[in-house]
Amino acid sequence: MRKDIKTTEGIFPMPVLMIATYNDDGTIDVMNAAWGTMLERDHVVLNLTESHKSVKNIKKRNAFTVSIADAKHVVEADYFGVVSANTYKNKFEKSGLTATKSQNVDAPIINEFPICLECEFIEYQDDEYGCGVIGKVVNVSVDERVMKEGKVDIDLVEAIAFDPYTHGYYKVGTRVGNAFKDGLKLKK
Repeated sequence: MRKDIKTTEGIFPMPVLMIATYNDDGTIDVMNAAWGTMLERDHVVLNLTESHKSVKNIKKRNAFTVSIADAKHVVEADYFGVVSANTYKNKFEKSGLTATKSQNVDAPIINEFPICLECEFIEYQDDEYGCGVIGKVVNVSVDERVMKEGKVDIDLVEAIAFDPYTHGYYKVGTRVGNAFKDGLKLKK
């Protein structure tokens, strides 16, 4: 038996993405964005409204970074989602995290988050079904502590996902199958 519920934000898991930019004065702004994904192999899409300080910064700098939030920094990740840079100055400093300037784009890399996509701003779509910010991934950097045998180990990343049903964060982990392989068993 199935039951209808009121939630329309029904896709789970939703990634917890940290969008980092520079403000006009060179300080760092970071926001939490659960509505983002890969548009194609080397392009990301972030469903962000223009009211966000981060979007204004992205348009001015033509760059941003997208970091994967992890379980070790769930408090900081949530903080970046509940505090707006439009009203709260020095929000990054308050987090206690550190950053390094990207060598590839005019945006900061948050050192504590394990995976970072460095992106060039492509366009902003704001029509009725526009998806917001689109960026081209020019580099991906990974903290070596989450790698095994030269590859990212998702269990070590401890990425977190947002649950739109209960507004919880969950740690992503435990491999349960092999993509592009397990389904071949039914192809006989």
